[in-house]
Amino acid sequence: MSKPTLLLVDGSSYLYRAYHAMGQNLSAPDGVPTGALYGVLNMLRRLRSEYPHDYCAVVFDAKGKNFRHDLFEEYKATRPPMPDDLRPQAEALPDLVRLMGWPVLVVPDVEADDVIGTLAKQGGEAGWNVIISTGDKDMAQLVNEQVTLVNTMSGETLDIAGVIGKFGVRPDQIRDYLALMGDKVDNVPGVEKCGPKTAVKWLDAYGSLEGVMANAAEIKGKVGENLAAALPRLPLSYELVTIKTDVDLHGDLPEGLDSLRRRTPKWAQLAVDFKRWGFRTWLKEAETQLKAGANEDLFGSDTVGEQAALAEERAEPVLAAAPQSLNYAAVTDEAAFQALLDKLAQAEQIGIDTETTSLDAMQAKLVGISIAFTAGEAVYLPLGHNPTAAPEQLDLADVLGRLKIHLENPALQKIGQNLKYDQHVFANYGIALNGIAGDAMLASYILESHLGHGLDELAERWLGLPTITYESLCGKGAKQISFADVDVAQATEYAAQDADFALRIEAHLKQQMDAKQLDMYQNMELPVAQVLFEMERCGVQIDSDELARQSRELGQRLLELEQQAYETAGQPFNLNSPKQLQEILFGKMGIPTKGLKKTASGGISTNEAVLEQLALDYPLPKIILENRSLAKLKSTYTDKLPEMIAPQDKRVHTTYAQAVAITGRLASSNPNLQNIPIRTEEGRRVRKAFTAPENSVIVSADYSQIELRIMAHLSGDATLIHAFQNGEDVHRRTAAEVFGIAADQVSSEQRRYAKTINFGLIYGMGQYGLAKSLGIDNLSAKTFIDRYFARYPGVAEYMQRTKEQAAAQGFVETLFGRRLYLPDIHSKNANARAGAERAAINAPMQGTASDLIKRAMIAVRNHLISDGLASKLVMQVHDELVLEVPHTELEHIRTHLPQIMAAVDGGLMAVPLLAEVGVGENWEAAH
Repeated sequence: MSKPTLLLVDGSSYLYRAYHAMGQNLSAPDGVPTGALYGVLNMLRRLRSEYPHDYCAVVFDAKGKNFRHDLFEEYKATRPPMPDDLRPQAEALPDLVRLMGWPVLVVPDVEADDVIGTLAKQGGEAGWNVIISTGDKDMAQLVNEQVTLVNTMSGETLDIAGVIGKFGVRPDQIRDYLALMGDKVDNVPGVEKCGPKTAVKWLDAYGSLEGVMANAAEIKGKVGENLAAALPRLPLSYELVTIKTDVDLHGDLPEGLDSLRRRTPKWAQLAVDFKRWGFRTWLKEAETQLKAGANEDLFGSDTVGEQAALAEERAEPVLAAAPQSLNYAAVTDEAAFQALLDKLAQAEQIGIDTETTSLDAMQAKLVGISIAFTAGEAVYLPLGHNPTAAPEQLDLADVLGRLKIHLENPALQKIGQNLKYDQHVFANYGIALNGIAGDAMLASYILESHLGHGLDELAERWLGLPTITYESLCGKGAKQISFADVDVAQATEYAAQDADFALRIEAHLKQQMDAKQLDMYQNMELPVAQVLFEMERCGVQIDSDELARQSRELGQRLLELEQQAYETAGQPFNLNSPKQLQEILFGKMGIPTKGLKKTASGGISTNEAVLEQLALDYPLPKIILENRSLAKLKSTYTDKLPEMIAPQDKRVHTTYAQAVAITGRLASSNPNLQNIPIRTEEGRRVRKAFTAPENSVIVSADYSQIELRIMAHLSGDATLIHAFQNGEDVHRRTAAEVFGIAADQVSSEQRRYAKTINFGLIYGMGQYGLAKSLGIDNLSAKTFIDRYFARYPGVAEYMQRTKEQAAAQGFVETLFGRRLYLPDIHSKNANARAGAERAAINAPMQGTASDLIKRAMIAVRNHLISDGLASKLVMQVHDELVLEVPHTELEHIRTHLPQIMAAVDGGLMAVPLLAEVGVGENWEAAH
């Protein structure tokens, strides 16, 4: 069998070469230059066809400085800034290259050369053939028996003999050669007046830079004087021109070189982008590929691996049938609007979408509304466009006044994409959007939680159709225009498509669901979206005076910590500077660096994990950690929350994201309520600022040990189930089992050990992790784990069974049927596979806990409505519900809330659920 070939492309080199070769001869329909983009893509297309390969990568330089700037501040200082007409092309290029099927790498702190050097070394060591496509002479140092350079512009190929023929030195002497000559482009100093001939002459005579330096006294004349003057800086020059071959790429390549397997182009999105950039020939070819089913690769013939991947890709989504023609129209006059109203009066279901001025739903103003009736038939009502974009528009207030009856009609089913956002937009105008019957985003989340749920991605995946992107109409970055400035004809096509596609995709996804998934979609996720809308709309009251006090105290504490750090270090320094902190810790203080994590540039990391490790033995890292923690608390919460208080109601309104975590957990943003620290006193105090209005209290209801209870049920372990059924302290029971003593003899320390074991094993913690958590040796940790599994054999059997099921079917399930996919369960990378196995064990517990809290939210909300109560759900955080309760309803809530939450499993679980309720004038007091 032939050896695999790895093709590496110096993307940054390609970009500049294409720019200078193509100039400004090409431009997109909007006038943006495209010469460099076209040139790079064309070179890649040619490269792919001329150099057959199995693995590949295009590598670009990361923005900003890298480790060479730390070595030499003037490195590349003479380079001019990127030309203005190249900048937008450089920003767009990596995404286009990815869509073409090339893995793309951009690694901070190092240059593209270093990433290529590392990959070339790894490929060579694996026995692969490595081809590097570049025009950079520095890369010649990487050439060896396995590594060859190619220059597509000149047609030049450099193997070992080729390097010697071109430069007059061997590949292993290229660094010496470059250091002696210096590099004006990169501002690397060399020996003045030392050109290629002199460098070759010296290296022929003395073998290496070291040899030249050792014999410098023998070299006479002016050039000898120049060499003598350069001696002190030549080691630096050598270091600057040396390409690193040991960059840590684990985070970028989780499966090692296998992550670089050649991929299939994303034809649908390429078609959209080719249209945007005006690449008409390629657009036609991409559209041909889509119609033909993409059997051939426009950018080079498919490898066997690609054909297999493409076959697998085609086998998964069953595409929805597309209508024969599209009928999209703008409603801009009274006759068309009346026709729309008549049609709405007869309709049973519509797709609906809004175009607005902001992503902040509660501040957004309407620009337009789109409504779809059947596949391919939709209208757009421009209502807030600027007159130049839409000269004819109906009156916003009049339209909403006459649409309101239909929008609020619960019998008219509404389907959309992330309809919670549109609910808020209509609520801003006093309209309650009723009859929400489907949401394409949530349907996708039920079917394939591990994938993306944006409408563009769903259209490509399930309709096989490209979408008009927002950026293609409005641009992006500083030059982005408002949707209100988009021409009404283009706006109609875009907005009508959104309503049409959401309607089609949601219907199609429902057909793919089994009974459990359909039940979860209709009876859990859709109702939860309504609860979240109401919670977001309500918001929570914030005491800004309390936060101001906390900010002042945190500020004073930060000053004290800063002074302590100076005193401990023996000098002032910037606590936020990794470089200065490295110098203090490992230079001045001489802390040993063995075993500590390194940065990409080769220095010792000062990240949180390293500082936590050092804080066990040294005071300064502990001070730095506390400083960082309090500074983040201050900037993220005590300073920021008052700025987020809405002027209309003096409350803070978070946004809950429902379709993010594969386990079903909700996410919270602006502000993120899930991340308020609770392990420190200062973090817990932030909750003190979440208060109740006058004559009301905050009530917190938190599920007790919910994941351990789920573990007991899923594992069927008799001992665990018995402990929960009898209301025992399960950590004390575990301690008694592990230590072989009576429960009443368990000490607080033994209970702490047991608690760490109980929760650690849920998250797949092994003996090393347990040893670290408990501060004990590995053998003792193994003994504890062995005793645990001996006492709880059902847990061990569950873990083994679950890993086997995950490997067999690629996913695990929650108690209620939510599928949790594990893409890495068959990974060739042992670490990735082990991580997937740990996730397989934990995900059913986390996912079931998520399902239970969602069911609790629905049940509690329904109870509040059915009993006509004024109490409100205001927050959901992890396994906790937070309510705002009038004093007059407190006893009712205190009685019924835990009962409601304990019953949401529907009797499915073998152990009882327990919700603990707390009451207080603020969240901290209630928790």
